[in-house]
Amino acid sequence: MEEKRGKLLVIGFGPGAFEQITDRARRAIEESEVIIGYNTYVDLIRGLLTTQEIVRTGMTEEVSRAQEAVRQAYMGRTVAVISSGDAGVYGMAGLIYEVLMEKKWHPDEGVEVEVIPGISSINSCAALLGAPIMHDACTISLSDHLTPWDTIAKRVEAAAAADFVIALYNPRSGRRTRQIAETQRILLGHRSPDTPVGLVKSAYRDRQQVVLTTLADMLEHEIGMLTTVIIGNSSTVVYDGLMITPRGYQRKYTLDSEEQRLRPSERLQVAAEPWSLSAKEQAGESGEAKSAERDFLASASYSSANSSSPLEAAMEALQILEAKGIVSGGSVGSAPSAAVNPSAPTAAANPNALFEVGVAPGIANKKFTARQMALLAEIAGEQGEMEYTPHHQIILRIPGGDPERVVAELKAEKLLVFPVGDVAQIKACDFCNLEKDGSIPVAEELNRVIGGLKTPKELKIGFNGCGMACYGAVLEDIGIVYRKGAYDLFLGGKTIGRNAHPAQPAAEGIAADQIVDTVERIFREYADKAFPGERFHKFFKRVGTIAGFRHQEQPAAAVADAVCGD
Repeated sequence: MEEKRGKLLVIGFGPGAFEQITDRARRAIEESEVIIGYNTYVDLIRGLLTTQEIVRTGMTEEVSRAQEAVRQAYMGRTVAVISSGDAGVYGMAGLIYEVLMEKKWHPDEGVEVEVIPGISSINSCAALLGAPIMHDACTISLSDHLTPWDTIAKRVEAAAAADFVIALYNPRSGRRTRQIAETQRILLGHRSPDTPVGLVKSAYRDRQQVVLTTLADMLEHEIGMLTTVIIGNSSTVVYDGLMITPRGYQRKYTLDSEEQRLRPSERLQVAAEPWSLSAKEQAGESGEAKSAERDFLASASYSSANSSSPLEAAMEALQILEAKGIVSGGSVGSAPSAAVNPSAPTAAANPNALFEVGVAPGIANKKFTARQMALLAEIAGEQGEMEYTPHHQIILRIPGGDPERVVAELKAEKLLVFPVGDVAQIKACDFCNLEKDGSIPVAEELNRVIGGLKTPKELKIGFNGCGMACYGAVLEDIGIVYRKGAYDLFLGGKTIGRNAHPAQPAAEGIAADQIVDTVERIFREYADKAFPGERFHKFFKRVGTIAGFRHQEQPAAAVADAVCGD
């Protein structure tokens, strides 16, 4: 008589409620001769047990359970090893295979093994919270009984920096109380204190608890071994008691209307996905080209220390700007090599192109010299035009202009050159005719870092050199006021319209060595996450928090009917 081949059924039975157990898991339990599991897990499925032999153990007895299961299977029995959630996610599946490996087991001989999947805690808890794991997510166990804490901390740090939604398993026990606090500290180094956090205890069991809180306040609530902690990413929002992480559909689709701006055939084209790798490669943004773009676009004057001449720097910068769609002006030709005479004729200008660029004598300096004005008039000629803006720039428009020559001539007269349109613009005061000059270097550094960079909608950053703020920084999208040796920050102003309003005070006393980094973080978040054409004050209100600064709802203004009837 042929010896009966034993079988190991490694079963994940989900969160514990019978209706959450898969049909295959139920049948596997029924066909088993032996059930091996942790005491609590055996109790959770007791209603499914009939005549099976039960082997139950306590905590920390996982190895003995796995060894006993393998031993009985080698005796020709059908053995079920049970885990809550999914057996392959912090469950018994891996340990069973490790014990079998020690016995030199092979799948085609010896005992048969079947791993039966179940609903993992991250999935069941997410369903109770709303839809928090709609984008990239990871699971991290905070138990350092088997994994060194340094390794766990590195994983938390990496996941936080990469903006993953994070599900924390085994967050706290009677003896392990510091790990969750240390994890919170690491996360706060990368995420806003207002980041949504969901705490789910005993999902789909009798004593289920669901709490929605924030990263800053999560430790104020009960967290134990039966709790799964889900921490949102920078896009996660709370809506009517639900925790939701957008997938990114709003980048392409109109969610409040059935009419879509892109036809189905257009939605997967590279042009509709400017953030994709293919789009970046087509735009020359990978490798050395991307580094060059950062060098040029990070500087409002588009200067280059590595260029052999102003003309070469101008041509390289304009090529990048045209590729990005920041300026128009037709073909600018190729940048000349170091051996080319800078005064030699350049590529022929496109007679139908309109070259448009902003010009200023400096960030703090508002005074054009007579020589500079004469140069602007000469460049504009009879066909061009000059427009002086409220932002202390002159917009120069030249039909059929020769961009590389124009930029080189402007820079030679020590004029700053700026792109025009949906870009970040630093609007600094004149620092009381340059007499209050303590904060001018910071204004110039801010302009060097983000001035002229592309934004979803034009972004005005007001910068005032004293508490009088006479240039109205507190009315702009972002306002910076130098006061008592430090900087006050204002966010979300609206300068025009019947519902115009000042920006909200966001922070006071930011140190000089921190203000530029702070504003750059705000800029990056807006540039990366705002909808196309979405103004900063609307974005700030929609997301609720930006770079750790929380939006405050303002009292609704009473607007009377305008005399003009608008």
